[in-house]
Amino acid sequence: MDKFASCSSGRLFLATVPDAATADRIHGLAATLKRAHRFNGKLIAPHRLHVSLFSLTGLPDRQICAACEAAADLRIQPFEVSFDRTTSFRGGPGNRPFVLIGAEGLRRLHSFRHMLAAALTQRGLRRLANTNFTPHVTLLYDPRSVDECPVAPVAWTVAEFVLVHSLKGHQHLARWCLRT
Repeated sequence: MDKFASCSSGRLFLATVPDAATADRIHGLAATLKRAHRFNGKLIAPHRLHVSLFSLTGLPDRQICAACEAAADLRIQPFEVSFDRTTSFRGGPGNRPFVLIGAEGLRRLHSFRHMLAAALTQRGLRRLANTNFTPHVTLLYDPRSVDECPVAPVAWTVAEFVLVHSLKGHQHLARWCLRT
């Protein structure tokens, strides 16, 4: 039986996740901004908040296992991320993601993802290791969109990353602690 056969539906991806206290703070901020912008979309639950790094959806088991091996081999110290703006991304009609974004506070996250891309490439997964990356935390989806707006910085220390199976919720299938 395939190790990841139960993941054939839904999405599978590598991500960083905020700690529980930060996730609750982000959720509270999202609720305040939802009211302020008069959004109708449903807030993303705190335990589902994340920053996607690489999608593994649709890959065969051997490539998912290779990605997990690459993740396990990675050596990097924990680092801080900081998001300081919100905006709406383009999405499908009536389904625009409203997200947290940042710039200066995400430099280490960009470096981390670059290192992970190199590890994936070494494991034969070059096509996964694309350079397109706009780090963000999706807060909700709504038909309306808003322009970029500053918010008080939301920061946390990235001490681990996870393999997420998303189907009627998020299940963390694997977890890798950052270390040197």
